[in-house]
Amino acid sequence: MQGQAQQQAYDRGITIFSPDGRLYQVEYAREAVKRGTASIGVRTPEGVVLAADKRSRSPLMEPTSVEKIHKADDHIGIASAGHVADARQLIDFARRQSQVNRLRYGEPIGIETLTKEVTDHIQQYTQVGGARPFGVALLIGGVENGTPRLYETDPSGTPYEWKAVSIGADRGDHQEHLEENFREDLTLDEGIELALEAIASTSEEGTAPDGVDVATVSAETERFVELSNDEIESYLEANDLLATEDDEQSEE
Repeated sequence: MQGQAQQQAYDRGITIFSPDGRLYQVEYAREAVKRGTASIGVRTPEGVVLAADKRSRSPLMEPTSVEKIHKADDHIGIASAGHVADARQLIDFARRQSQVNRLRYGEPIGIETLTKEVTDHIQQYTQVGGARPFGVALLIGGVENGTPRLYETDPSGTPYEWKAVSIGADRGDHQEHLEENFREDLTLDEGIELALEAIASTSEEGTAPDGVDVATVSAETERFVELSNDEIESYLEANDLLATEDDEQSEE
């Protein structure tokens, strides 16, 4: 009982370290990320792919109202896992920083620069009393001077650069699939297929086009583009990942 009381005391304030050097509220924020539906990023020589599982909790919910992938700038997309409201605040912050950079310097913001601006903002909430950490992780992907870049942000405020990565629920299984199937010479289409395969790898019923979001930033155009449901369906069908009508009815 005494040990439990001590832990409770240490996790009441974000600014208090436990004796073994842990910030419990940051670890709780990471748990919130694990409970969010998955988002996956894949970096290829031809561009960056962002894919997100956005299965609805109810057949009555409008699928378009579930937003997991956002445009931060013409050349940058952001996918999230965790608390959606926290994600929206950070994405709005990222959009403001992108516009400030364009106005101040007359050029698009770098992917690494934007990621570090966002993670600096996140980190402030790990050392200010009366606030809590953001319970969300982001994947920030885009093209910088013709070079695709892909970063992950952690609730602690730490940025990581990846070739392919998953955040959210079932991260271990998705990451294992990515590690086994990722190649350095993937095309953009193959990157889309790999991301969709990773999401489908943890679902026995297959994936419906309105249950997943996919966006790309091509190295050639340096433009953020979201795929339509018809385009997603064609990728799912070509790779035998499409949920059948029987599966969808059983899910409902």
